[in-house]
Amino acid sequence: MASQTLLEVTRTGRCFLVGLNRPEKRNCVNSELARLLYSAFKQFEKDSESSVLVLHGRGGNFCSGFDLAEAAKFGAAENGVRPHFGPVATDEASLAPMGPSRLRLSKPSVAAISGYAVAGGLELALLCDLRVVEASATLGVFCRRFGVPLIDGGTVRLPALIGLSRALDLILTGRPVGAREAAEMGLANRVCPDGQALQTAVALAEEIASFPQVGCRRALNSVAALILVQ
Repeated sequence: MASQTLLEVTRTGRCFLVGLNRPEKRNCVNSELARLLYSAFKQFEKDSESSVLVLHGRGGNFCSGFDLAEAAKFGAAENGVRPHFGPVATDEASLAPMGPSRLRLSKPSVAAISGYAVAGGLELALLCDLRVVEASATLGVFCRRFGVPLIDGGTVRLPALIGLSRALDLILTGRPVGAREAAEMGLANRVCPDGQALQTAVALAEEIASFPQVGCRRALNSVAALILVQ
């Protein structure tokens, strides 16, 4: 399976690995990477040989959100209000600023989190069904510091995952959350030593992929439907 410059897409067994590859930018997402991510997730959905997706970041960080340098270049609307951060969906109505965050996958996904998973990067982590977090990782709604709203599903998925009170704490303050606290509040499903997030996430994905998939996917989709109506 071919790799892209900004995105590495590979398959190992039944696992479909998607790796953000902008290490010099802490894997922040620009418009080009958003579209590549979107395409990769759609490719996984159609791939009958792949049962579980693993999303990770190259170079020591998961994702630091949307590229604010690019966001600053977007033109303002006539009324002076910028209604949208990120690529405008023209041919694909479900394309979001961070890429695939408006998609609803029918197959399981796992985020392998190292370094920073903040702002839109946290929203990508929330898009995944499970999160493996390294001991020194940092999660948080850091976009609060720059006046950028959560527009990639964070306001829906975060309360559903950790409860309204805790979600509002993170959303309104933008404070950093370490791996231990993330595990205590249910934001992290597994905590692993530094440097082992991808290895641990792949092992978890392989375990899930070893089960009969029809029942697994039906249960997943039932839970996902419940989240969306809350």
